[in-house]
Amino acid sequence: MTESRAHVFVEGDVQHVHFRDNAHETARAHDVEGWVRNLEDGRVEALFEGREEDVNTMIDWCERGPIKADVSGIEVEEGDPQGDLGGFEKH
Repeated sequence: MTESRAHVFVEGDVQHVHFRDNAHETARAHDVEGWVRNLEDGRVEALFEGREEDVNTMIDWCERGPIKADVSGIEVEEGDPQGDLGGFEKH
């Protein structure tokens, strides 16, 4: 089983549309660890770690977001898994 880690920044109309709530639910459904939070500049930032296919599922989900979101761009920084996350948190 290959592990993966991705630090993601999502741009567009992504705050006040339940992006963090939906990311939290989706990540937990796929056993992905990490966190998600709103940034002051209007973007959403997230860190995902888990099985490579599950992390890729989260990245794909971020490209769409929840139904009320209008994602205009996504930046992904891939890294080596650290194993330092416990569960998935919403900040």
